[in-house]
Amino acid sequence: MKQEQFLNVVSRDEAETRLRAAVDFSPLEAEVCPLGEARGRVSAGEITSPADVPGFARSNMDGFAVIAKSTFGASEETPRRLSLPHAPIAPGVDPSLEIKPGEAVAIATGAVVPRGANAVVMIEHTDVLAGALAVTRPVAPGANISQAASDLARGETVVPAGVLLTSRETGLMAACGIDSVSVVRRPRVALISTGDELVAPGAPRPVGFVFDSNQRALADAIAEAGGEAIEHGIVRDDEAALRQRLDAALSTCDLVLFSGGTSKGAGDVCHAVVREAARMFVHGVALKPGKPLAFAESGGKPIVLLPGFPTSAIFTFHEFVAPWIRERAGRGSLARPTRPATLSRDVGSQRGRREYDLVHLIESDTGLVAHPLGKGSGSVSTFSRADGFYAIPASTELVRGGTPIEVTLLADFEPADLVVMGSHCIGLDRVLTYVRRAGFRTKVVAVGSSGGLAALRRGECDVAGIHLRAPDGSYNTSFLDDDMEFVAGYARKQGVVSRDGTRAGRMVNRNRGSGTRVLIDELLGDERPAGYETEVRSHQAVAAAVASGRADWGVCLEAVASGLPFEFLADEHFDFALARRRRSRPAVAAFVEMLNRADVREELRALGFSTR
Repeated sequence: MKQEQFLNVVSRDEAETRLRAAVDFSPLEAEVCPLGEARGRVSAGEITSPADVPGFARSNMDGFAVIAKSTFGASEETPRRLSLPHAPIAPGVDPSLEIKPGEAVAIATGAVVPRGANAVVMIEHTDVLAGALAVTRPVAPGANISQAASDLARGETVVPAGVLLTSRETGLMAACGIDSVSVVRRPRVALISTGDELVAPGAPRPVGFVFDSNQRALADAIAEAGGEAIEHGIVRDDEAALRQRLDAALSTCDLVLFSGGTSKGAGDVCHAVVREAARMFVHGVALKPGKPLAFAESGGKPIVLLPGFPTSAIFTFHEFVAPWIRERAGRGSLARPTRPATLSRDVGSQRGRREYDLVHLIESDTGLVAHPLGKGSGSVSTFSRADGFYAIPASTELVRGGTPIEVTLLADFEPADLVVMGSHCIGLDRVLTYVRRAGFRTKVVAVGSSGGLAALRRGECDVAGIHLRAPDGSYNTSFLDDDMEFVAGYARKQGVVSRDGTRAGRMVNRNRGSGTRVLIDELLGDERPAGYETEVRSHQAVAAAVASGRADWGVCLEAVASGLPFEFLADEHFDFALARRRRSRPAVAAFVEMLNRADVREELRALGFSTR
């Protein structure tokens, strides 16, 4: 089948302009909801109090209701004596009595202050002697009393229109006796995942299939933006089924959101179905990630076709769809906070497309440094692990490392207390679990052993995880300089993992710069078997490639071999280098302590590592 190309790719700004011109962004109509369901909704109009708060003069403490003038001149040496002719007043009782000069009545916190009384004496400033009250400290008129309507008066505004209701507002309304509230209706968003290769989380996953992560991530993102997600599940790449689901969604929802099927290649039929049923006004945006993005409308209702790759889908949702949901739900636009940072390395970009690059933010000795994640739009972890992103203009092909950039934050950002860069290991994950339990924020950036040492020298991390083998067969120590401190870690068994117990067939290699790649090149010498050029960045990826049949053998840790045949080659030392100038930091001290704790070492041994 001939692949149809994108013929009308528009810029990101033009796509937004067309979307805003085609569909309504104004808040939806009002509806009434119970107060118990109002949190997270937006008030549709001004909310006023139907009652005075408090509704009566209320005692603020346990004590005695009095006429203030009767206490003037009281002291420890010369207390004022008042009679107690009335029974004590408890909360929830309307007292039918009046206090006269020289009288007092016991009163509880929250109880109605009786007629005639204009102050309450604290119980600590009184004594009851022979049936009379001795007051040892005077009070002024109004002391310790909340007058009726002193907090809120009937008809007073409780919540203005257009306020996002939180527990503060709902508690205030409850105090006024309000049990239902007029709010902006939440937009109903039909969510449809498309693709023959998708299965729901928890279902069996045959080879070639992937779990549908977009349905869950987008449904929750819709709720976070103020909408109501109507999940339609997975629809196969079948035009009749897609058409039926689209018709049903348009009849009940305010927006229809497709995930996948936006491209024009074989099997991507969603765009064709939408084009037949609606007016498509954007198909293709000069954006990365997110080029195969499409907008349409039917009867004024927007239809959005997001790319199927997780990072592309989530990113384009937040860029274009979330603003529509927020504004229709009455929440208005959202100005995302930004932070200035310096790019850690060179980043290439394709001219003609505006590119958004997701990054980790690391607090270095000279300020924030942005480390690109670089996993691509097909990654399911990139967006969730990133701290933010920066934009590369469409006219730029290369952004040099060291360039100042403005990073748009994806969530609240707090610099990590402990930054570990270098090689990654599941044993390191276990140690850091204990560091986090001790109350420290941690961040791990996998850049390889050599990259970790380079980051340590630049002042970008506290700890580097390393497993570098020197020509003499020793590990790690010879690679450190005088500004680094060596901390022994643990040994890992490395070997050949295979499908049939041999090294026959296609291999999968490790990335250049990794300690394992040094071992592999020593093992092979001048030999270059099929698959040598295929590089992966982790031990787990080697085992996964062999287990799935993409490769027949590779070199990885025994701890991740997952039952595959394993031929032991060597013990590899996974150790750590610390920046001496950061050694006294509490989080660094906690890391060293946890690494050497007996229970943590026992857990490392249970994972298949040997401690030294």
